[in-house]
Formats: sequence, structure tokens, C-alpha cells
Amino acid sequence: MFFRTFMIIALMFTVTACAKNKGMDAGDLRVDERQDIMAGPLDGTQVYDRSVLDGPTPGSQQDLVVNVGDRVFFGYDRYDLTPEAQRTLELQAEWMKRYPNVRMTIEGHCDERGTREYNLALGERRANSVKSYMVALGIEPMRVNTISYGKERPAVLGSDPAAWTQNRRGVSIVE
Repeated sequence: MFFRTFMIIALMFTVTACAKNKGMDAGDLRVDERQDIMAGPLDGTQVYDRSVLDGPTPGSQQDLVVNVGDRVFFGYDRYDLTPEAQRTLELQAEWMKRYPNVRMTIEGHCDERGTREYNLALGERRANSVKSYMVALGIEPMRVNTISYGKERPAVLGSDPAAWTQNRRGVSIVE
């Protein structure tokens, strides 16, 4: 009988404790409770990953991806920039102006259709199209390199229009 009563009381405390913490975050807890959530001591010796606490490092590839976007897309057998691509590149140019020491490589990519040689040439035209637009927006030509990967590095595997659309792209890589 004693064991049954003890189990019921323990179960009640467990349910009550779970109900009290529901919807709380680390800021709602006492310092000693936060220590368990943060998985480290709070005596100043804990080393935290700053990118987790403060976001991406300014001027980094992750910063570009998160805050601006690192790619533009092209139509089938095309290397001209769509209005959406131009808007993305305008944001990239403004971002590069904020970080004057940053250099980029523009990768030109194609979908799987066509010969290897044809797609390498088309990827080069796509990368150069992106670079030319960036230069027209005031970015120094020496800060932007280009390379073509043709169809060799697909972003999405598949032989369907959805995959092809994602693979016809220009990607900006921070050096």
C-alpha cells in the first residue's frame, strides 16, 4: 500500500512539473535551470559558438546566403538575367559594397541536357552575365572571378523540369 501511494504522489509531481514548464524558454528559467539547457557552466568558462548566438559572421558565405541570397536562375538555354535575378544581384552588389575586402567567384551551372562541351560554354556565359551585371552596378571587376561547371555539379538530382529549373543557375561563392 505504501508503494502505491508513493508512486501516485511521484506521478503527480512529475505531471505538475511538466505542466509548469510548458511554453517556457531559457529566459523564463532561473540561472541554475538555464545551466542545464545551455549544457555548460555559467561561470564564464563556457565557450559558445558566436554564429549560433549572433548569427552569421558578417561578410561570410553564410551571411550572403542568409541575408541576401547566393544564386540566380536562368531559363532553358538562356544566359540573360530575369528581373528577379537582377534584384538578387543588386542586393549582392550592395552587400559587396559593405564588405570591400570580399571577393567572389561566380559559378555557372546548367541542367543535364546537352553535351558536356555545350553546357560548359553555356555555364561560362551565365557566370559572365552575372559578373557583367555586378560590374555595371559598381563592383570592381578584379573582385569577381568566374568559373563554369556546366552540368557537372547539379544542385538537384533528377531528370524532370523541377530539377532542371534548380540546376540552371549562377551561384556566388565568397572567397
